[in-house]
Amino acid sequence: MSSPYLSPAMHEYLLAHCTLPDRLLRDLVAETREATGIRSEMLIAPDQGMFLSVLTTLLRPSLVVEVGTFTGYSSICFARAMPAGGRLIAFDVSEEWTTIARKYWERAGVADRIELRLGPAATTLKELPPDPVIDLAFIDADKQGYPVYFEELVPRVRPGGAILIDNVLWDGKVADPGDDGEETWAIREFNDAVAADPRVSSIMMAVGDGFTLCVKH
Repeated sequence: MSSPYLSPAMHEYLLAHCTLPDRLLRDLVAETREATGIRSEMLIAPDQGMFLSVLTTLLRPSLVVEVGTFTGYSSICFARAMPAGGRLIAFDVSEEWTTIARKYWERAGVADRIELRLGPAATTLKELPPDPVIDLAFIDADKQGYPVYFEELVPRVRPGGAILIDNVLWDGKVADPGDDGEETWAIREFNDAVAADPRVSSIMMAVGDGFTLCVKH
């Protein structure tokens, strides 16, 4: 996936100066494209994957929660970079797509670090203990659900922990006053709410389709 915010030449330059995906992740991308067609656009971009890996290495989280697993690219980036004993709980609604994820978790040697919970995250997140023990959370699922997932996660993230949210620029549509699509409005309203939320400090970055990184106070 190329960045919609950079010229092709600049995007190629950026990727040339990042650590690129290894053979396993490239194979996962290829299989995802073959199996899901146009839905493969839901995969995070290579530079986003490296950002997840670097962030996880820096934070050294004991518990990561991921909302929206798809075929497992982001979860592999998290799980590979977690310290010994680290655990990832992955939430998704699709048994079909996560079957691909499970195969690549095994191949990557990280299956023992990942617990998959299938079902609507608005319900399954409520099953998590209320204690603030999550070190890092990642939201990359249906856009209308973002406010619900954020509200379920913030109280469960420890002070100093982080929440990372994908697709916050929505292919640039959030800044287009002529776009009044339902998902565009959902992302705009969510972005406004996060920016005004006194519980977190946040920064929005034009990485991939846009990341917002929040640190809980």
